[in-house]
Amino acid sequence: MNTLRLNTELLHVQNNRKTANLYNEATEDYEFWSRDFNMHFGYYSPMTTNPFRRDSMLNEMNRQIYKRLDANGVLCDMGCGMGGTMKYGLKHYDGLKIMGVTLSDFQAEEGNKRLEGLDGLILKEDYNHTSFANETFDGAMAVESFCHSGHSVESFKEAWRILKPGAKLVVADAFLKKDFEDLCIGGSYCYKGLCNGWSLEKLGNIHRVKAMLEEIGFKEIYIEDISFRVAPSVLHVPFAIGGFILRKIYNAQPLKPQSIKNLKGSLFALLSGVQMNNFGYYIITCTK
Repeated sequence: MNTLRLNTELLHVQNNRKTANLYNEATEDYEFWSRDFNMHFGYYSPMTTNPFRRDSMLNEMNRQIYKRLDANGVLCDMGCGMGGTMKYGLKHYDGLKIMGVTLSDFQAEEGNKRLEGLDGLILKEDYNHTSFANETFDGAMAVESFCHSGHSVESFKEAWRILKPGAKLVVADAFLKKDFEDLCIGGSYCYKGLCNGWSLEKLGNIHRVKAMLEEIGFKEIYIEDISFRVAPSVLHVPFAIGGFILRKIYNAQPLKPQSIKNLKGSLFALLSGVQMNNFGYYIITCTK
């Protein structure tokens, strides 16, 4: 048992290093995806968002997150990237204070510059082991971030620890609909390519994640399959990647190794997205 725990901890450390390297090197490339540095997929709402305007869908995803959080008080963004979701909340909701954590030095430094003048701060910390006191926050969110630690029990337990009683956790992410061993050959290939490209430890099985949340003690667990809402923004991937590569060629700039990994991960995300029997995109809302 001790050997298993040590191996698991070593895997987390190695994956954290890979994740930090990915975002230290490739985060600035995300501007090709979003001018607001929203490092996630979007949410399509008919009559509200334009499926041909990516940033409108990306910011709608932010709005959906805050809507489910009943945004107020002090929030935590667990895996905040460059603070795109934080900045959206701080600019659209009065009285909010938001703390974000990231493993990347680059994201913490540059993200805090983008939050200047707003009541938000990004710290370089591991969201599995933050320095925050128990019951600090009125809400927490994890937007396509917990996948980097495999939707592990440690991530959700840490969210539970830092939330006040009655506070909500909202997670928006891709999950498996079945165990890895049950994936078809194509699904397994795409899954491995996705995890390798984006330095993901693994994707959790949505059914097992729900059971995990119940065991930790979360209540009012509401799981929404929003795959079809997310699909229009996923379809932007090949056009965004093509434009990014052409821009690099035009400016005679080489593609960095981490950028290439990031691009491969994006392509496998597109391929995974069409396999609705294996993968799904969900918003999880639960209460401590």
